[in-house]
Amino acid sequence: MGELALASIRTTYKKKIWSKFVKAVKDFDLIQDGDKIAIGISGGKDSLLLAKLFQELKKDRSKKFEIAFISMNPGFGSMDLEQFEKNLKDLDISCEIFNANVWEIAFEQSPESPCFLCAKMRRGVLYKKVEELGFNKLALGHHFDDTVETAIINMFYAGTVKTMIPKVKSTSGKLELIRPLIYIQEKDIISYTKKNEIQAMACGCPIESGKVDSKRKEIKNLLAELEKNNSQIKQSIFNSMKNINLDYVLGYTRGNKKNGEN
Repeated sequence: MGELALASIRTTYKKKIWSKFVKAVKDFDLIQDGDKIAIGISGGKDSLLLAKLFQELKKDRSKKFEIAFISMNPGFGSMDLEQFEKNLKDLDISCEIFNANVWEIAFEQSPESPCFLCAKMRRGVLYKKVEELGFNKLALGHHFDDTVETAIINMFYAGTVKTMIPKVKSTSGKLELIRPLIYIQEKDIISYTKKNEIQAMACGCPIESGKVDSKRKEIKNLLAELEKNNSQIKQSIFNSMKNINLDYVLGYTRGNKKNGEN
């Protein structure tokens, strides 16, 4: 399965996945010579594709960089963990898995809406581990749709205009986060996963089972409804994040500073 999944990146999915991956790497200067890049593997479809893309990219000798695959077990059940390990083996991904009891803590401290706390804790634990292992970059599997959904979530629920960006420093400043899938649409990742018969994991937590409300699911459903009348609506939202005219906004910040502050 591993070789077939790798080969289809350059053939069947050259235009919709491989070319967009390479374009993002070039457009945003995501990789430099000497980089030590950890690829975060959650076990889901996005990160498994990201791993295969980096394996293919390593064949290009024009840049000299190191990669390693790393995963945090936030509290998977035994069946989920077995499926994850099987996927890694079938796809020829050599991945270090370390344990962190994130889910239990998040649900104990915020049982009604654990998503925010869970995401924050997972980021913190993963970033710290990657730094300890001596990597200077962490590649994450956020894609085009994640970027669009995050923009809408921030506008609707946080009252701010911002989204995920392809390259950003971690809060400690010791690590750079990169998102090479930012141009790749989720529907194409799903198609790739099905075509290669990859049994990707779902998140495994109650959010995925619909037991707890999720703002991201709400926005995803809203966008799907809007797409029925405007098939390009996601692309328009994505483009708007690159075309902000500061002369026509009520206020803006750079970092933590408001417009006009020194």
